[in-house]
Amino acid sequence: MGLLQRLEMRQGQALVMTPQLLQAIKLLQLSHLDLAAYVDAELERNPLLERAEAEAPEIGDSRGEGHGEAAEAGRDGGDGDGFDADFGGDGAAEPWLSHDLNPSRSEIEGDLGTRLDNVFPDEGPAGREAPVGSEGLSLTPAPWGNAGGSFDGDAPDFEATLTSESSLHEHLSAQLDLATRDPVERLVGGFLVDAIDEAGYLREDLPGLAERLGVAMPVVERVLALVQGFDPSGVGARDLAECLAIQLREQDRFDPAMQALVSRLDLVAKRDLASLRRLCGVDDEDLADMLSELRRLDPKPGRAFGAGPVEVLVPDVFVRAAPDGSWLVELNSEALPRVLVNQSYYATVTRGPQTETDKAFLSECLQTANWLTRSLEQRARTILKVASEIVRQQDGFFVNGVAHLRPLNLKTVADAIGMHESTVSRVTSNKSIGTSRGTFEMKYFFTAAIPGAAGAAAHSSEAVRHRIKQLIDGEANDVLSDDALVQRLRGEGVDIARRTVAKYRESLRIPSSIERRRERAAMPAR
Repeated sequence: MGLLQRLEMRQGQALVMTPQLLQAIKLLQLSHLDLAAYVDAELERNPLLERAEAEAPEIGDSRGEGHGEAAEAGRDGGDGDGFDADFGGDGAAEPWLSHDLNPSRSEIEGDLGTRLDNVFPDEGPAGREAPVGSEGLSLTPAPWGNAGGSFDGDAPDFEATLTSESSLHEHLSAQLDLATRDPVERLVGGFLVDAIDEAGYLREDLPGLAERLGVAMPVVERVLALVQGFDPSGVGARDLAECLAIQLREQDRFDPAMQALVSRLDLVAKRDLASLRRLCGVDDEDLADMLSELRRLDPKPGRAFGAGPVEVLVPDVFVRAAPDGSWLVELNSEALPRVLVNQSYYATVTRGPQTETDKAFLSECLQTANWLTRSLEQRARTILKVASEIVRQQDGFFVNGVAHLRPLNLKTVADAIGMHESTVSRVTSNKSIGTSRGTFEMKYFFTAAIPGAAGAAAHSSEAVRHRIKQLIDGEANDVLSDDALVQRLRGEGVDIARRTVAKYRESLRIPSSIERRRERAAMPAR
């Protein structure tokens, strides 16, 4: 067998993961908060990018309305190979993404604020002098930021007037300074305050703390009792029972019956009301009042301090009903970052002499800026396309609610819009849809299928879970067991197993039929 070396030319097709395609894929799966942070970083790094101040026109809706004419400016930063293969874009520029290559002088002065009347803002208009009073002092009012002259005098610093919410540690430390003047107690109390977590519980072993500080155990216990009397009530407890006991003592409600109830919280969790009645020595009505009082206590007293700001789920897409009965799917313009390529600045910089390093840097910045604007545009189009198909597939949900959700998977949506499943998965990650029924994550509309009884159509797992909750909430005198729920659902055309019903019930945090029957039997009729 002879070995031979030769040269051959072969032609083939392959999807090359270019840096631009990787950027587009990365932007597609980002949430609008992460995308805003990414765009801000690019604005700081790339001098050719600038934020668009004007309102951007909407890219379109589910009816496929026109997107405007393509612009020629600012499209020389890449050839787009490998980009439109997966996303289905045409690469055409939108008017709100273009930039004038030859702006007039008045436009440049307006953008940069270099008009002659803006050079000396502290002076009045030309030919006008500031009025002078009888004492020879100018009567022109000073700016508010310098109303008191300069900050070198007695005027307080601006930062000194700002306020901030105190954390749980700061709140307890301030109370410790007022509660005792003993240096040893303050030292031990400081260590105890540091060992309290965000929920308000003490996560430190007292014997170990006493040994580490070299103080007697009674001193540590005395300081702990002092800390447990601080606000909020229940702080510094070592477990849930102690936390509830501290709050009940402050309300003067920690009698022997309540003490017995708090000592057996495991029976409370199991809803073993018969055992609790025997343990506490009370009747049904008193036990119901005690349990009601226990529910009003705060199991995590420290959560009111140091909590982060509440983040509202901002939808990426809005769905609203059209006058003709169809659905309008629109992008949320507030969640879309708008950036422009500053072609005039690029033309100005490239006129002068440049080194090879400068040329390479400017070329890279221009290409990156053009690709970023195209990626953002294509991301918006892809999200709109996927959201429109979701609305079409789940039309019953938007009309009648959760009970009419249909089984849906990524492949069904991908085949309908001509995209890959991985692209649809990236689009639906960290995205949400705002509807008249609330804001839902896009993943919420993709549910597993539960077969129907006697060859009927399949049902959505989320719709079945909602139906189980409705049946349990509608219990009158008879408590439905899991077997009874299976029979009810099969009567409605849902072929479901008992273990599946139990799994859905537990996911809804609904106790079993035995626990529900115990609780109902123990509650007095009112």
